[in-house]
Amino acid sequence: MALTLPLQVDEFLSRPNASVIGCVRPDGFPMTVATWYDWEDGRILVNMDAGRRRLAWIRLNPKVSLTVFGDDWSRHVSLYGLVATLREDSDLRDIDRLARRYSGNPFPSRTAKRVSAWIEPHGWHGWDLSGELSGGGPLGVRS
Repeated sequence: MALTLPLQVDEFLSRPNASVIGCVRPDGFPMTVATWYDWEDGRILVNMDAGRRRLAWIRLNPKVSLTVFGDDWSRHVSLYGLVATLREDSDLRDIDRLARRYSGNPFPSRTAKRVSAWIEPHGWHGWDLSGELSGGGPLGVRS
């Protein structure tokens, strides 16, 4: 079942904001890295080089989180959930989608093997000084 978000949070996630994805390494330490994302029908698309260690870590433990920042770092939404689908992006369609979203151009490296991950969020936390994005669900998570 898709996570229901307030309209203002859904609209915030629909923009090409800066974001950081976190996953769990095999030794139990969390690891974060900046990433491009897209938001579609309550799911998150990310894409990575097939040789990235985080891809192997996600295969071992599909629990991830994504924090999306607004223009001011204090305005953000964090989501946590599971990578529900991993698939090869052999035609580079997904990475081109993300590159166009952030840069207006197709992804420049046409030879890299890429993998797409679709994340199904289970909960969220938001914060900003205006209160527009503040809140959490479904468990009312507050960090």
